[in-house]
Amino acid sequence: MANTFKIQQPKIPDGLTSIGFQPMEEPYYEMSIINDCSIKSEEIHRIRFEQVIFKNVTFIDVSFKGIELTDVIFDHCDLSNTDFRDGSIHRVEFKDSKILGLNLSDASLGNVLFQNCNANLISFGYSKLKQVRFDSCLLRNADYYESNFTKVAFKECDLNEANFEQTPLKGIDLSTCTFDRINVSIKDIAGCEVTEEQALGFARLLGLIIK
Repeated sequence: MANTFKIQQPKIPDGLTSIGFQPMEEPYYEMSIINDCSIKSEEIHRIRFEQVIFKNVTFIDVSFKGIELTDVIFDHCDLSNTDFRDGSIHRVEFKDSKILGLNLSDASLGNVLFQNCNANLISFGYSKLKQVRFDSCLLRNADYYESNFTKVAFKECDLNEANFEQTPLKGIDLSTCTFDRINVSIKDIAGCEVTEEQALGFARLLGLIIK
């Protein structure tokens, strides 16, 4: 029941122009495809992408703090350790991508899909997530510290050692996910949907001895 909501897909027209990434005085990119390239050693504040597809793009030592992404797809990209903190991310898909250690702290995400991604060590600390879905993702040691969840779904994800401290999980369904341990406050697990086996793990958080 917790997963029954729709995510708006990116609104991207056909016939986009293929371009290479070049820094511009006004950092605004629209209606284009950026593919088969690397973006290296760039630090641009408040950069904007609208109706853009990134395909087979590697980000290396990139800081785009305050980024604005609207109607964007990342397909088979590597954004490991890229800095998108304080970003505004709406109608965006991350598909079959490596986003290890991606920094999305203090960001606002709406209608976002993460699908089949390696997102270990990703950071969402203090972020707002509304209508966001994680499908078949590696989320080991992911950080959701003090995040705000509204219609967030996890399906068949590896959440081992993920951090949900100060993040209420009421209405969040983790029953299809795997984890030996997650970090969560006792007060925040009320209403979280889990399997019987997972519930035993949470019981240990309460200091109960299972016989």
